[in-house]
Amino acid sequence: MRYISHAGRVSMLMWLLASCSSQEPVPERMLKQSPSIFPDYAGVTIPSNIAPLRFSLEEKTEEAVAVISGRKGKVVVEAEEGSFLIPEKKWHNLLDASAGDSLQVKVYVRREGHWCMYDPFSWYVSPDELDPYLVYRLIEPGYILWNRMGIYQRDLTSFKQEAILTNDKTQYNCINCHSFNNREPERMVFHMRAQLAGTYLNGPDGVKRLEARINGKIQSLVYPSWHPSGRFVAFSMNQTMQAFHLNDRNRIEVYDLASDVIVYDLEHDAVLTDSLLSRAAAFETFPSFSTDGKKLYFCSADARALPQEFEDVRYSLCSISFDADSGRFGTQVDTLYNGRQEGKSVSFPRVSPDGRFLVFTLSSYGNFSIWHKDADLKMLDLTTGKVSDPEGVNSNDVESYHSWSSNGRWLVFSSRRVDGLYTHPYLVHVDGEGHWSKPFAVPQSDPQFYRNFMYSFNIPELVKGEVKLDKRALIRKASEKKPE
Repeated sequence: MRYISHAGRVSMLMWLLASCSSQEPVPERMLKQSPSIFPDYAGVTIPSNIAPLRFSLEEKTEEAVAVISGRKGKVVVEAEEGSFLIPEKKWHNLLDASAGDSLQVKVYVRREGHWCMYDPFSWYVSPDELDPYLVYRLIEPGYILWNRMGIYQRDLTSFKQEAILTNDKTQYNCINCHSFNNREPERMVFHMRAQLAGTYLNGPDGVKRLEARINGKIQSLVYPSWHPSGRFVAFSMNQTMQAFHLNDRNRIEVYDLASDVIVYDLEHDAVLTDSLLSRAAAFETFPSFSTDGKKLYFCSADARALPQEFEDVRYSLCSISFDADSGRFGTQVDTLYNGRQEGKSVSFPRVSPDGRFLVFTLSSYGNFSIWHKDADLKMLDLTTGKVSDPEGVNSNDVESYHSWSSNGRWLVFSSRRVDGLYTHPYLVHVDGEGHWSKPFAVPQSDPQFYRNFMYSFNIPELVKGEVKLDKRALIRKASEKKPE
């Protein structure tokens, strides 16, 4: 039997009383330092409708208690094996009462029978709500061989995740490139490779396969971007290859032997092309419509002999005007960021809903930046032309794919900052002047989730509601004989 000192019995009694009356422990010592926690949620700005920010202590203690308090209440949580599993109902009640205000987080640990308290940290609860759903692909981070993958959706107000489509329903093929019209869940396009290959539209009228013919041949359509009208979707057509490094911090290289940008007219099942978007002397990819639909942004690089000159491929950020009424493009391409001159390469341009900012990924070369450890997020102010580095957002590892919330105040992006191997989704608040808060990992039920989960999160897209897909209708459509 373990011997408990008088001081320990007093401390335990104080803890029991605090637990019964929802009061926090009385500390006997102030530690004068911040607690080391995982995920790192200290000092973050959070939406008022997010799931509980559950976290773990990075030290082993006899006992630990966290107290989250605001002006109109508090939640006291005892650690379970070092993790603070904040109850969902109490959490949301506290957030509802704290929008536009800060919450203080106090962490207490019991050492040798005595309660100690770390320096508190805070969470600012922004009144800017977050779109309630996040859609992403889960895939093992393999290089050639993989088996299972799927497109999933997560209710960000809770910990509920469910599959939209998994590839065990589609002959274990590759599923990718999901995108939504104005972040509405009712209209989604996505692509499948290998068996049942094609680009599919899921909408109120059912499932449709997009037949994009160019020079008499049906093309694969990837990297979609919806026009705000919902009538057009821009795609790129890529001839993608991959190779492996013998000795490099970037394990794998993915590159395009050729790529062009097109726009698909959903109303007339027609493909709109232009010589300025399909030059043999250039690689064009990653199209992205402006918020008003009057411009099409894309990335373009001088064509190179590949794979020999893979390190010399540098994409610039470009734009061309687009007239939705006539379906015609402008007569010139504008370069907004010259990758060749800057010695850098652009990928994934995404415009904020208010049309003011464009966030892109910047790396040393190439366009498949999710494998480049130097890849960082950059922001272009479209009113001034100034490119800035969001302070405190980028890490020493990959930051890559990103998308905006419908109100333009939140951005979700992929990062490999935890272990350098797996991509995880992070959220960050961006105010109307382009100031970024400290990013935080999308909260999970188990705080140690990101250290134990063996899949990567790809293409995180914020969506306004739950996505519905008739899987049987998709399989019937995909199994139909394709036109010659």
